[in-house]
Amino acid sequence: MSVADRHPAKRLCIFNHKGGVGKTTLTFNVASEIAKLGKRVLLVDSDPQCNLTAYLIESEVLDDLLDHSDSKKGETIWSAVKPIVEATGSVRAIPPYEVSSDLYLLPGDIRLSDFEGDLNDFWRECIQRKRRGFAGTAALSALVNELCGEYDIDIVFYDAGPNIGPLNRAIILDCDHFIVAAAYDLFSARALKTLGRTLFTWISDWQTVAQLAPEDTYLLPGRPTFLGYIPQDFAVYRGVVAARHKHYMHALDEGIERDIVEILRPLGVIPKRRNHKLGEIKDFKSLVAASQREGLPLASVQVGNADQKLAARLAFKGIAQKILLRTE
Repeated sequence: MSVADRHPAKRLCIFNHKGGVGKTTLTFNVASEIAKLGKRVLLVDSDPQCNLTAYLIESEVLDDLLDHSDSKKGETIWSAVKPIVEATGSVRAIPPYEVSSDLYLLPGDIRLSDFEGDLNDFWRECIQRKRRGFAGTAALSALVNELCGEYDIDIVFYDAGPNIGPLNRAIILDCDHFIVAAAYDLFSARALKTLGRTLFTWISDWQTVAQLAPEDTYLLPGRPTFLGYIPQDFAVYRGVVAARHKHYMHALDEGIERDIVEILRPLGVIPKRRNHKLGEIKDFKSLVAASQREGLPLASVQVGNADQKLAARLAFKGIAQKILLRTE
């Protein structure tokens, strides 16, 4: 297979190597709204911490999945890529977990940390023009590709961990688009510089490495476009952003332009648009905890203020609509 054999489903990742910016909660709630808008969505828990899987699957079921993921009947991401890692075969398709109507989850696994170690070796083998290196680097992509075809998926969301390791490199290079999640604080603004330089290196390096691939090799596309950024988890009092967060609004906006847009523009992955902000998600306080406890979107939890839940629904729906518009 080559890139031409890639399923047309759009693959996205809400990414930031800085932790604590709410990527998993954001990913699930936006994906839920996209599913409600009539698209079939696949969530891929590609973080070895398995936070998204723990969010959406009961603990007893998750424990059983992890206990048996090393067996021939395993049904996690590790179960699927294990044959590639152990050089015993190709990627094995596993059934996704149905979260709700038109929304599916590919369960994560702590053993993905083992896979991440092998990805460094696969990358070196790509440079040596070895087919095994390209197969290993694209193993997760090949799995997602097969599931997209089998389940008629329209949109894929990777939930990536907060780091700039080889697993996230393979994920970002498989994506058609990426979104930056951030917060109105000093650390988020500073982290953008490292993020932009890392993405530049990943994308530019892959453009060179991909040319070394043997013929008829399934390749990562390696040119994710910047879809926008989403500031979130900021406090609002009586309709006004709290001073401690408002202070960093301008710094974050400037950082996106300077450290993401301008750094990546030479690679041709920055669309022409005046405003890169996809929307904002304020701090919904107890709704987030309830969402994680119940495994439901913020707007659907059993507790909480009705006005707050409506505000959450409208905020996530607005972002979902922009994503669909920008990925057409």
